[in-house]
Amino acid sequence: MLRQRLSFRARLLAANLAVVAVGSVVVFAGVGFLAPDLFDVAMGRAMGAGGMGMDAMMGDLVRASFQDAVGTALLVATGIAVIAALGLSALLSAQVARPLGRLAHAAHRIAVGHYDERVEVGTGDEIGRLATSFNQMAASLEANERRRTELVGDVAHELRTPLATLEGYLEGLEDGVVEPGPRTWMLLRAETGRLTRLVDDLQQLWRAETGQLPLAPVTLEPRTFLEAVAQRFAARARERSIGLRVDVASPLPAVRADPERLGQVLDNYVANSLRYGPRDAEVLLRAIPETSGVTFSVVDRGPGLTAEQRERVFERFYRVDASRSRALGGSGIGLAVARALAQAMGGRVWAESAGPGTGATFSVWLPAA
Repeated sequence: MLRQRLSFRARLLAANLAVVAVGSVVVFAGVGFLAPDLFDVAMGRAMGAGGMGMDAMMGDLVRASFQDAVGTALLVATGIAVIAALGLSALLSAQVARPLGRLAHAAHRIAVGHYDERVEVGTGDEIGRLATSFNQMAASLEANERRRTELVGDVAHELRTPLATLEGYLEGLEDGVVEPGPRTWMLLRAETGRLTRLVDDLQQLWRAETGQLPLAPVTLEPRTFLEAVAQRFAARARERSIGLRVDVASPLPAVRADPERLGQVLDNYVANSLRYGPRDAEVLLRAIPETSGVTFSVVDRGPGLTAEQRERVFERFYRVDASRSRALGGSGIGLAVARALAQAMGGRVWAESAGPGTGATFSVWLPAA
């Protein structure tokens, strides 16, 4: 209980004083036991060398005087040592405890929601490295909190439009303003389907980012896999007069991945290219060996990306053109799901573009089998 009531600085100071006390006791005991015998030996040598005698009374008197002198010197030296150790220990304890106190204060502020709190890194020792790690943790918590807040706002914004549409049509049906018919039921079905897709995407994104997404990795041959992706989108590409071409480098190692999850990533890339690309253009599905793995890419001739858009395009609910994406039915979460799926399989994703109007290349790298 006493240890819990004492501060870290007090415990550190007490530990230093305990070391001084133990050292003093050892010095006292050592000198008290050894000094008289060593003194007698030295005096005996001196007497033998000088050829002089000394009676027992004189020897006892000298011995007692020596012990008194040694004891007094030890007391004075120990007192000086304790005072010096007390001052030095207090100084060192304060230097050690002060940054820890700042860390404790900053941790308390973060615990109550002040995620922008940081501590000064004044040294390069263990305490300095602890402060650096603390600042990194605080920055990560701040970023996570910012993303959480943005996610709540984005979800509320995405849900508002279909819910408002549903509410308006249901009120119209209730008041007799809107006539029930195939067109009305089709529109209501489309809005409920949009809500369902959004909820499913959010659930999948959450499961992937928290490591709760089940994976069934197998060995995949890149060419066969890309040809299957192209076959799935062949009809949609013909509707927009867009050609799909598969270009695979040779030789190319196999990859270890979940075919369903990798298919989701590439399907998202291809669907976006067909949705936003111009008619009578071409979309290239490519695979090349790179850095002990394989890079799958989808190259289009669409609107392209700016430097900022390249950095943010995989963020949740980010849209290059918000009005156009929403009109075409995009939720703004597909690329975020693709990034989470790639990371879950040990890969990574990125986008490349020379600028607006030059098309874009969306890639995913996976390690070789």
